[in-house]
Amino acid sequence: QVQLVESGGGLVQAGGSLRLSCAASGSIFSFNTMAWYRQAPGKQRELVATITSGGSTNYADSVNGRFTISRDNAKNTVYLQMNSLKPEDTAVYSCYYGSVGGIYWGQGTQVTVSS
Repeated sequence: QVQLVESGGGLVQAGGSLRLSCAASGSIFSFNTMAWYRQAPGKQRELVATITSGGSTNYADSVNGRFTISRDNAKNTVYLQMNSLKPEDTAVYSCYYGSVGGIYWGQGTQVTVSS
């Protein structure tokens, strides 16, 4: 079992920044992928960014150049630095962990961007 605890969501004005954190604990495999997904009201969940345990990253086109995903393997923590936020970034952001041991999700954290 893996537990994921997210933090850092909140309310911010358009153009502002937020940093999300997701700390993983439990049966962590050395080789894993962590990611951030988001789901806006009335929309399907979408992938925001991924990062492997080796540091390879991938971003959705909608956030590329504005968001940065990073991780601290010693702390089993993944971060999402969100800059130049737009109202359309408003969503519940959820942390994802995947490895040969299984897939796990965090509880989600609300990010609201006001115009």
